[in-house]
Amino acid sequence: MRQNQQLKTVGPQTARLIAALYDRAQTTFSNGDVAAITGLQASSARSLIRKAQTRGLVSRLKPGLFVLVPAELGSESEFSGNPYLTARAMIGGAEYYISHSSAMELHRMVTQPQFTVFTSTTKRLRNRIIHGTEFRFIFLQPEHMFGVATQWITKQDAVRISDLERTLIDGLLQPEYCGGIVEVAKGLWMRRADLKTSRLVEYALRLRVGSVIRRLGYLLELYDLSPALELERLRSALTVTYSVLDPIMPKEGGYTARWRLRLNVAAQELQAIRNT
Repeated sequence: MRQNQQLKTVGPQTARLIAALYDRAQTTFSNGDVAAITGLQASSARSLIRKAQTRGLVSRLKPGLFVLVPAELGSESEFSGNPYLTARAMIGGAEYYISHSSAMELHRMVTQPQFTVFTSTTKRLRNRIIHGTEFRFIFLQPEHMFGVATQWITKQDAVRISDLERTLIDGLLQPEYCGGIVEVAKGLWMRRADLKTSRLVEYALRLRVGSVIRRLGYLLELYDLSPALELERLRSALTVTYSVLDPIMPKEGGYTARWRLRLNVAAQELQAIRNT
């Protein structure tokens, strides 16, 4: 009913556009979509959208990309839509997946709400803040585009997301995008019953980043989550250099020669996660 009331208050071209987008279950759209739906020339399509934006019917996400504003928001015009669908739309046709703390939230690996949307993609994009939501894009080499699953966000729309194991590997690679190594460890412990250790090890070795191998081996052993054979697979890939356990913390604390790590987060703090 609200949608019908909204359509009665706009011109025929705008009403046709909005109705078509709702029929497609397409909340984000481009200038090209407007031209294709309405049959208008590019300049006229842009003019139509400018007027719709002024009236609060649509909100601009970036130049040439828009989102429908739900009628129930009334006069509210600053609306970015579902943040995960918005991130997908901003990527365009490039390979991507929702990652880091955003994937942790979707996988129920965090206890606090997340206010930044992280997306890993093979396309270089600058970070943006849209109507108060920060979108951060992590550039990924094509050969590192693995461990990706699909998750439905609405009844009509799905996004690509790192699977459970890849989410942890990304957290070990870049703890700064997940709130630090303690938050990654919490996610590991929370979903330990659903994790496949062999897949974690396979992903770490496939990525071939020493700090990831060291951090993964240390945490799996600390929490007794892996058979000795898998731990030895990780240890066999170690080099003589050392990494810090948490790159966002000061470089202090002792060392573990077994995993070639500087332990700048106390084992007691990580062990305490078992009791939370």
